Amino acid sequence: MTAPLQPTAIHAVPAELCECGFRLLMIRQFNVGAVPPAFAIIDQRVMRMPQRLGRHGVSFAATFLPEVMSWLIDHLGRPSLHDETGRSYRNPRWPVVCWHDQERYWPSGAVTVEWFAEVAFQDHASWMAFRTHWQERLHGTEAGAGACAGEAEPRAQHGKEKEFADDVL
Repeated sequence: MTAPLQPTAIHAVPAELCECGFRLLMIRQFNVGAVPPAFAIIDQRVMRMPQRLGRHGVSFAATFLPEVMSWLIDHLGRPSLHDETGRSYRNPRWPVVCWHDQERYWPSGAVTVEWFAEVAFQDHASWMAFRTHWQERLHGTEAGAGACAGEAEPRAQHGKEKEFADDVL
């Protein structure tokens, strides 16, 4: 039997899938009065863990894990390309990554801010190839690893496959 998820839990949570990308819980932020916020880094298997900066902060850079980066480079090319003059520009085939925050109210009375990395692929075929290859990791599992079975209290539902791409692109 799995215990209910607590505000301080760092277990992987399955990604919320949409038509052309996903939303992945990365950080849970605790605000307690005038004290600098505390952060719980959520265990997940697609993006690099955000880095802690100094005593009171977290870097909100969102980068894929090395093995995911290699897969993306093999399928979409390098994230940065060069034009005929040698000037670099963003590869238009690469997914767009941005941050989304959402308050969460827990049965214990705790209130947290959950930070999600939202990833929108530029075309459906690239997204489907990524989704198929990284399916276990998007579900918060991989060979031999168990996923967290439940949420303490469901967040507002966004629809089964919410379209993030419209907002991101």
